Amino acid sequence: MQQHLLSGDPAAPTRHRPAKSRSRTVKLGLAAAAAAVGLFAGLLPSAQAAQNPYERGPAPTVASIEASRGPYAVSQTSVSSLRASGFGGGTIYYPTTTSDGTFGAVAISPGYTGTQSTISWLGPRLASQGFVVFTIDTNSTLDQPASRGRQLLAALDYLTGSSSVRTRVDATRLGVMGHSMGGGGSLEAAKSRTSLKAAIPLTGWHTDKTWPELRTPTMIIGADGDSVAPVSSHSKPFYQSLPSSLDRAYLELNNENHFAPISSNTTIAKYSISWLKRFIDRDTRYEQFLCPIPQPSRTIAEYRGSCPHTS
Repeated sequence: MQQHLLSGDPAAPTRHRPAKSRSRTVKLGLAAAAAAVGLFAGLLPSAQAAQNPYERGPAPTVASIEASRGPYAVSQTSVSSLRASGFGGGTIYYPTTTSDGTFGAVAISPGYTGTQSTISWLGPRLASQGFVVFTIDTNSTLDQPASRGRQLLAALDYLTGSSSVRTRVDATRLGVMGHSMGGGGSLEAAKSRTSLKAAIPLTGWHTDKTWPELRTPTMIIGADGDSVAPVSSHSKPFYQSLPSSLDRAYLELNNENHFAPISSNTTIAKYSISWLKRFIDRDTRYEQFLCPIPQPSRTIAEYRGSCPHTS
């Protein structure tokens, strides 16, 4: 009957295939199946890599994200205030290599009365992990958060459209950070441009305490000893007002004050890198540092949030 079905002719006579012929057919079939499995296995790593074309750098470890420098060599270039439009100039830090394709980018604003020098340590530290980082000066050191938010966006537009490193930047993968009023500015920027992939206010200050409009994954970093922007009236309300459906986190630094972000800080760097990698690069290798939720420690007074949503 098998031969009838294969031939499509119900009147075709039944023939018995010799045992030797049948054995040879089975062997050939098994060989073909093995070859197909081998081919699939050979293609699997490429298929996995294709799932996330934005992955940059080796697999992370606690040591690698706490290190003062990551795996990439870094170059930098200055942007004069005369060339800037809508912000006060700054410094761009970027991975020197061109062999890994484009990189996601982050613009960072200083706080009230501050200049880019106060947040300059973040430039090479983040860039060496595989980002283009733009630490900016604001038009005036007295600019308020709303203005700083607009300036962060202007800096990103310059970075992706006019800068000398624009071909190194993936304009679809951008984020913002800022200290104090610059942190408030990062919330303003995320509110205005929902396409941003990540926002990180650092001991942020703003008169607006509620941000239910945000659609950008946001990590809010406060400090338990902050008397300028106390967490009870700034960072915590910011976090609590974010949509519960949003990827969000609240990290409160232990035994630190408002000015913790203006000098090298391993805890700020560690969790900022993890957040930026997870949401700008979609790199799930960094979820291990965000989930399970970090527990209070010598450097962390409190951490709130949930494990990142699967995207």
